[in-house]
Amino acid sequence: MLDDHELLRYAYAAFNARNIDAALATMHPDVEWPNGMEGGTVHGHQGIREYWTRQWTLIDPHVEPVGFAQTDDGRIAVDVRQTVRDREGNLLVDQRVQHVYRIEERLVRSMEIVDAPAPA
Repeated sequence: MLDDHELLRYAYAAFNARNIDAALATMHPDVEWPNGMEGGTVHGHQGIREYWTRQWTLIDPHVEPVGFAQTDDGRIAVDVRQTVRDREGNLLVDQRVQHVYRIEERLVRSMEIVDAPAPA
């Protein structure tokens, strides 16, 4: 059984490999997920599948976790290096953001995107 950090590393690797089924296997069936491209939230495996499929036809995102921390309310904050390229390979975004996860029963229940905290 994977611990929470291993679960999230696996989910990021699956996303970067465009393996939707493997990524969704880390998530609760009623997961809440931010639509970072268009705004709002998508729900459940089908909502994420449709969102990612649409996203990947327009851009080529890559997210690499670089640090993990526990929040005061028990969630996991992951500092992420996010690079986004257009379909021709031109760099559009190279930034640090933070993804904050709620994990229930060894599955991702929700994620939110926040600005990465300034380095100490």
